[in-house]
Amino acid sequence: MSHGLDYDLVIIGAGVGGHGAALHAVSCGLKTAIIEAADMGGTCVNRGCIPSKALLAASGRVRELRDAHHLKALGIQVDRVNFERQAIADHAGNLVLKIRDDLTNSLKRLGVETIRGRGKVAGAQKVSISTEAGEKVITAQDIIISAGSIPFVPPGIELDGKTVFTSDDGVKLDWLPPWIAVIGSGYIGLEFADVYTALGSEVTMIEALDQLMPGFDPDIAKLAQRVLIAPRDIETKVGRLAKKVTPGSPVVIELADAKTKEVVEVLEVDACLVATGRIPATQDLGLETVGVELDRRGFIPVNDQMAVVSDGQPVPHLWAIGDATGKMMLAHAASAQGVVAVENICSRTRTINYRSIPAAAFTHPEVSFVGLTEPAAQELAKAEGFTVQSVRSYFKGNSKAIAEGETDGVAKVIYRQDTGEVLGVHIIGLHASDLIQEAANAIAEQRTVHELAFFVHTHPTLSEVLDEAYKRAVGAH
Repeated sequence: MSHGLDYDLVIIGAGVGGHGAALHAVSCGLKTAIIEAADMGGTCVNRGCIPSKALLAASGRVRELRDAHHLKALGIQVDRVNFERQAIADHAGNLVLKIRDDLTNSLKRLGVETIRGRGKVAGAQKVSISTEAGEKVITAQDIIISAGSIPFVPPGIELDGKTVFTSDDGVKLDWLPPWIAVIGSGYIGLEFADVYTALGSEVTMIEALDQLMPGFDPDIAKLAQRVLIAPRDIETKVGRLAKKVTPGSPVVIELADAKTKEVVEVLEVDACLVATGRIPATQDLGLETVGVELDRRGFIPVNDQMAVVSDGQPVPHLWAIGDATGKMMLAHAASAQGVVAVENICSRTRTINYRSIPAAAFTHPEVSFVGLTEPAAQELAKAEGFTVQSVRSYFKGNSKAIAEGETDGVAKVIYRQDTGEVLGVHIIGLHASDLIQEAANAIAEQRTVHELAFFVHTHPTLSEVLDEAYKRAVGAH
């Protein structure tokens, strides 16, 4: 530290992204401090990935044990399956505490100073921290902003945290409404619909766009609707805008035609989960002190090295990562961005390949994807002058899936016809979230189906679903 400042690196926000950046910074020899105003671990640990997966794990077991037809096919009979809502909620809450403690302890063990309070930029290489004791200013050679995001609540929707709530309150599982409306059919809406139907609630899913699961590859969305929605106690309303939602008993939802905005139906339900996406928590970060303006959606503009930019130029010593940048609102993407930012701080030029970052919905069965959807690949092909091909392989032909009695599923591989380079992979089926990593690594290395078709997969495993897809791709030429 020859610069004479308090720290080499100060990170604003101790979510998964900030935590990942801090760990990497320490391994690079940087004196590091991390500032957090709320719970250590941010959204992922406290209100997102971790508690929701605990709820999905528990409710998934209930669903599995109540599927008498499936169990009978395996030679198993279970008389009665009961569950305790509070015990399931406690399972999620206890997991949050454990992961949060592990995260906090890892920072302490490595010598990262944790400062409790609200941090914001106070000028070049300066951060002001508001605490109960007052305000103080610290200096650092470099600053990383990892401010995260909050649930987006559309206008006209009133929250009370009990009958109308976002995923932040949903993960607490305070009660099980007999009938719950879920606004939004993205991965958050799908996962909560999975939990609630497994535990006995009726669900009405409301989607403003003209198709369910609009962010997913169309072929996967089609099968997901047949497997995840149609057989369950889920009613769907597509092309409907929740124009007004009033909490109470009952919750009153005014549904409008998404195009005309005219109210066409009024629903009365027991509860309503608002799963309409997330927006950046980027207000009052002091960015104006260094001449930085947020983009029109409120995200912090960054370049491929994660440097904050103003008028197209990087602002010296200022970086941003995670949901606040709007690049890819996923915990593991934030962590990867943190590592990239630290590498560039250490003068080792590195960028991030967003196409190789996978994502998953932890429904039963799971949905996962990496790279481009087929429509996006076709757009790229049109712009760059190549042809897109895609192949599918099915879980119903996989020995392990047959042994498990879980044969609903498909893997879809999208690739360039000329070079064979894999552009995208989409999977719905048993353990799809684990299977996608192989495809993510292949895309990161720009592998071709011609190479991948000769890789050897363990038999009998679900990974052979991808093996079969690669081989079909080669056979298609």
